[in-house]
Amino acid sequence: MSEEISVYMFLGFLESGKTKFIQETLEDPRMNGGERSLVLVCEEGEEEYDPHLFKVKDVAIEYIGSERELTAENLSALVQKHGCDRVFVEYNGTWLLQAFFDAMPEDWVINQMMTFFDSATFLNYNRNMRQLVYDKIQLTQMVVFNRFKGEYDKTEFHKVVRAISRRPDIVYEYIGGKAEFDDMEDPLPFDVNAPVIEIEDRDYALFYRDIAEKMQEYIGKTVRFKGMAAVNKKVPAGYIVLGRYIMTCCEADIAYDGFAVRCGKLAEDINTRDWLYVTGKVMYEYNSVYRSKGPVIVAEKIERAQKPEQEVATFY
Repeated sequence: MSEEISVYMFLGFLESGKTKFIQETLEDPRMNGGERSLVLVCEEGEEEYDPHLFKVKDVAIEYIGSERELTAENLSALVQKHGCDRVFVEYNGTWLLQAFFDAMPEDWVINQMMTFFDSATFLNYNRNMRQLVYDKIQLTQMVVFNRFKGEYDKTEFHKVVRAISRRPDIVYEYIGGKAEFDDMEDPLPFDVNAPVIEIEDRDYALFYRDIAEKMQEYIGKTVRFKGMAAVNKKVPAGYIVLGRYIMTCCEADIAYDGFAVRCGKLAEDINTRDWLYVTGKVMYEYNSVYRSKGPVIVAEKIERAQKPEQEVATFY
């Protein structure tokens, strides 16, 4: 056995195409590199695996019937039982990903994550089960819309994914097997190459996410944005935190997300909940606010500001 167990996660709701994709993956002789594989099935749909068609040898299939069974002890025991080197996880669409992350043994490493949706039901799921849709898209590398039809408006599907993350590839797989990659461009509503990157109130959530995903593109650049100050014992002297409350998927997950701002003696006159404009240069350095390295705004100018009409920022 190798020191690390490679994990391939397949996410999505029941009947979204996960089983079919894993079956076809294990039928591909190119996947037969000598590894021992474990398929971990966390939900049972109408489609079943047919091991007789597998071209990959040494494949074991185990079923996890409830979230209570998701423990590091149980997962490690299954690996020991089958002596496997890699794990394919068909994850239950109604379980949050954090339950799996909390249960992962220390030697498990996620190599790939793909999310599948039935195109006919996706928009309805997004309206009524937004938190679960968000959960399955936020960290994935690819979103596949199965059973796509020509009369569907790709823009509606595209917008939902991009409101959650700009990272994953998007694939539309039509009935009959034809597949198309999404090539729609998503220009940011602000110019990252301007002498001063001006962030409008409505764009704060997009700015916060983009700087987190593409930190290197912002280092050394000057930004100007409005935020609500936070000052407490955790914030080092000469600094404030400036940010906004962001609603990622629903009201239950609204959280304050801000940046450490180095402003020297000016920090002495700033109180929590003050609304401010800051203009400053983005640096990437350690700050106790993050307990690690992160974006630090070196303030060049701080101005008092009015509270925006919509205090909670969104991605829409």
